[in-house]
Amino acid sequence: MKLQSLITQAFETFQEQSANARIVLLHPRSRYRSVIVARLINTPELNVFYYAMGPDDINLQSFISGVTHDIATQYPAFGRHTNSLPYEDLNNLDHVVPAFAQDLSEIGDKPFIFIIDEYDRCDSADDIQQFVERIITHLPPNCRIVINSRTLPRLPWVSLIAQKHAVLLQDNHLINDDFYGTRQRGKIKLDVFGLGPGHVEMNGEAIDSWEGHLPRLLFFFALDRPVITRSEICRAFWPELDMDQAVNVFHVTKRRLHKALNMDVLVHEGGYYQVNPELAINYDIIDYVSYLMAGRTATTKAEQLEAWQKATQLYRGPFLQGYSDPWIVSRRQDFQAGYLEALSEMAQMSIADDRPEQALNLIQKALNENPKHETLHQEIMRLYANMGRRSEAAVHYQRMVEDWRKDGLTPSSETEKLYSEIMT
Repeated sequence: MKLQSLITQAFETFQEQSANARIVLLHPRSRYRSVIVARLINTPELNVFYYAMGPDDINLQSFISGVTHDIATQYPAFGRHTNSLPYEDLNNLDHVVPAFAQDLSEIGDKPFIFIIDEYDRCDSADDIQQFVERIITHLPPNCRIVINSRTLPRLPWVSLIAQKHAVLLQDNHLINDDFYGTRQRGKIKLDVFGLGPGHVEMNGEAIDSWEGHLPRLLFFFALDRPVITRSEICRAFWPELDMDQAVNVFHVTKRRLHKALNMDVLVHEGGYYQVNPELAINYDIIDYVSYLMAGRTATTKAEQLEAWQKATQLYRGPFLQGYSDPWIVSRRQDFQAGYLEALSEMAQMSIADDRPEQALNLIQKALNENPKHETLHQEIMRLYANMGRRSEAAVHYQRMVEDWRKDGLTPSSETEKLYSEIMT
């Protein structure tokens, strides 16, 4: 196939897959990633803003200064909210993220693409990685971020894909498995189960000699991203300690992790930690997210249903159930979002097949996982009403109101309007 045809296919794949994602990674293995960036910039009908990381982008302050300056040359009003922040607040993500998001939202209602090129220049900057991860959930709906990098950015790609925020593209191929390129490359087999209480098996035998819960959680934390830094680990596990104390506790925890598996589980190279490549890891989270992607991209109803079913079967419970560390709670919500998506999609297929009772069971199962998900409550009320069971719709609404009132919550006007319509 001619080069131009390959590039056209890659560009068409980008347009198709980026439509429902907030962030698109042009994978480092992509042969045409820079060509795609050039084509995006030179396509007149696309509204594109471009920023290339420079040698000075070694911390968040430098990055914010550079990106607001460069985008302002393309859109003069950009940056007024971010640049109005006091200098010391430029290190505070709680201030920078909403201000930058506000600047993005004021670009206009027309869909636009924000390209961050040469992203690998900021590989060592923890605060820039945190900023990009946080801004994804604050983007205006008409904005898409495209990252072009020579290395795999150390963002939690698996969880971003689970909640339908990210896609990884390698030319005209959507990466839907082995997202960090680590599966089955080593000689020692390890089966890892993160959905539910969380446990690990080596060569078919469960590991139970962890000497506390921290070594096991450290292992799961290392699986969350392509690579991690020591400062990321210390900030996630021991934020109340000063850095020297946290580093000492980290090394003790790491030694216990290595002792539990009788090998160096974490290896250090180039300033980063990663899971030892000698391990051939089969991780249920990777399989789970792969099935979610298969459900989203299936071309037939049978394939779609099979993928959703396999995803829900793998979901044996919330991620690392029983722990409440902030990073665990965050990932738990990400993976739960995929589970609710799968159940909801299966319910819609049941409705289309005129099987409302089955759809009702699926939605109720989803609601048991997240009782505060208002859209699910609305769907149950509609199902009851469509089946002629208005009294049960009313009872469901009233119970929801009572349960929510205990937590100081009230239904939205949309839910109240739906209730009124059903009753009248």
